[in-house]
Amino acid sequence: MSDTQQRIDALVKSSDILLFMKGNASFPMCGFSGRAIQILKACGVDTKALTTVNVLEDEEIRQGIKEYSNWPTIPQLYVKGEFIGGSDIMMEMYESGELKLVLGAEG
Repeated sequence: MSDTQQRIDALVKSSDILLFMKGNASFPMCGFSGRAIQILKACGVDTKALTTVNVLEDEEIRQGIKEYSNWPTIPQLYVKGEFIGGSDIMMEMYESGELKLVLGAEG
């Protein structure tokens, strides 16, 4: 595992709810990241309890997270170390009620 992959793995395992995104919870820098934050808020997640990683600040993580998850897009949500998905998956899970269960049952 490369240094970047090890860094990502450590980040993923260190937080209950982790969102790799463009920008941060207070200031998302793309529409998909903003949507991901809104979905989490709608599920009752306190953005202060949420860990975010701004991929725009670290090109190695920006590229490495795509390899780590085998998922081509950002944002990427992890709950208790498990990859959940990007904003489209989050929206589908939110609409079905599944995301709230994952977040609530785990959090």
